[in-house]
Amino acid sequence: MAITGSGSLAISLSVFVISAAFLPKGAAETVTVEGQNLATDNVSVIEGEMATISCRVKNNDDSVIQLLNPNRQTIYFKNFRPLKDSRFQLVNFSDNELRVSLSNVSLSDEGRYVCQLYTDPPQEAYADITVLVPPGSPIIESREDVVSEGNETELTCTAIGSKPAASIRWMKGEEELTGETTVEETYDRMFTVSSRVRFSVTKEDDGVPVDCIIDHPAAKDLLAQRNLEVQYKPEVKIVVTYPEGLPREGDNLDLTCIAEGKPHPHQINWLRVDEDVPPHAVVTGSDLYIENLNKSYNGTYRCVASNAVGEAYDDYILYVYDSRAGEGAPQKIDHAVIGGVVAVVMFAILCALIVLGRYFARHKGTYFTHEAKGADDAADADTAIINAEGGHNNTDEKKEYYI
Repeated sequence: MAITGSGSLAISLSVFVISAAFLPKGAAETVTVEGQNLATDNVSVIEGEMATISCRVKNNDDSVIQLLNPNRQTIYFKNFRPLKDSRFQLVNFSDNELRVSLSNVSLSDEGRYVCQLYTDPPQEAYADITVLVPPGSPIIESREDVVSEGNETELTCTAIGSKPAASIRWMKGEEELTGETTVEETYDRMFTVSSRVRFSVTKEDDGVPVDCIIDHPAAKDLLAQRNLEVQYKPEVKIVVTYPEGLPREGDNLDLTCIAEGKPHPHQINWLRVDEDVPPHAVVTGSDLYIENLNKSYNGTYRCVASNAVGEAYDDYILYVYDSRAGEGAPQKIDHAVIGGVVAVVMFAILCALIVLGRYFARHKGTYFTHEAKGADDAADADTAIINAEGGHNNTDEKKEYYI
């Protein structure tokens, strides 16, 4: 097409710029493309939103601007719209700009739009519009609704009908899980994405949320959540209700069995390991009551609780003390005092023996009297006897000395 004025063709050369964008309501990504003396912006827009295509010219000398669709049909020629599509509306027209909006963008609107400037030769720049389609609400499914502790469970999350394909992440509480992803392309370049995750569960996982999180440029905060339901065998604990101290002959014994599990234990049994429970013992629900204890009742008493997952037990060892036995702590103190006294006495005896031994060792020897005085100097035995007998005359000086 040529524009004439005064019977002659008017052709002008100028710099031509094309840009495309969508209104703030939409989400778009623009990329500038250089070609010849033109520049254009590629646009990504969410389906159903509005996009704006702007063709801008620098130093225009009355050259004509028009906008064409991907089928090369004229959308706007200057400020006139030959195309009968009311979704295209003129936003601004001047010598330097042709700006057109496109509302309610659909997948069929995707393609390459042409801004054309009538020069010799004509110049063109292209704006590629990409339409983003967010996925529908994700669907999360479980292989089983209830899983027993120690077993493996499997969850599947599906995001249907997105463009481009979505990505899926898994979170179990604060822990990130790794899934196996499958991408399937459907009609109109749409995608369905599925992710599957497997893991073993424990009783601590009961009630923990598992999140399937969808990442897509056209969607935010898109997720599906499922809380785990884990069954586990009972946890059993025996509590002594009476007596508070050591069980003694003649006392009563009251034991309570506390059992928690999922599902709740349906059966609680009391037994005596390797022996029969005393005939007059009374079992009431989770309680075991024995009157008038004696030493024949000594043994291990066991509480067994069971549910659909399994069974567990706890043991209580009964040792009956005689009636004179005090409580544990005072008995230990008495034994300590007695032991200390015995040790002190033994130490004192040992010290006395050592002192006496050393005393006798130092004073060991012979003692002398004056009765034999002079006998040592005698020449023979007869003389010694005479000398010794002569000593009897001094009876007043006869003395004995012990050293």
